[in-house]
Amino acid sequence: MKIDACFELGYVTGTYGISGAVHILLDSDRPTHYRDLESVFLLPKGGKTLIPFFIQEIKLNGLKAVVRFEEITSKDQARKLVGAALYLPLEQLPQLHGDEFYYHELVGWSVTDTKLGLLGTVASVNLQSPQILLVMEYQGYEVLIPFTDEIVLKISRDQQDVNVSLPDGLLDVYLNQ
Repeated sequence: MKIDACFELGYVTGTYGISGAVHILLDSDRPTHYRDLESVFLLPKGGKTLIPFFIQEIKLNGLKAVVRFEEITSKDQARKLVGAALYLPLEQLPQLHGDEFYYHELVGWSVTDTKLGLLGTVASVNLQSPQILLVMEYQGYEVLIPFTDEIVLKISRDQQDVNVSLPDGLLDVYLNQ
């Protein structure tokens, strides 16, 4: 399975007990959707290849879970999984309605400012920083737009557009380098 055909579901945060179970943190608004998972792909820290893992048992507690993988039977084996990201194929994403969206869907959508009009397109969404950032291509520059209610006003699935109200001077920070 190629990583481009998958979405990141969460990551392994630590070990649990001595029999090989791990703690998982899910990045989902609907964690209960994943309570009956049979398998996931793991991307080890620094790795480039997804590795399939079959789930023996999963116990959800909000966004956290304790997971036992088949073939992982010791704390030492489980320790090697800490920091690995969990992936699932895109077709396993729950269906959304109306103007709901997944962050990965925004890539390629237009970015329109209330004052300046069409600015560019979303190149990526940075979910790794403490604050979610839209990465936009603008006049040959990469511009980071904080994903806040004050700045990102509306997202239209039908028009594939992210409507923003950029703070004065934000673009100047990138253009005056």
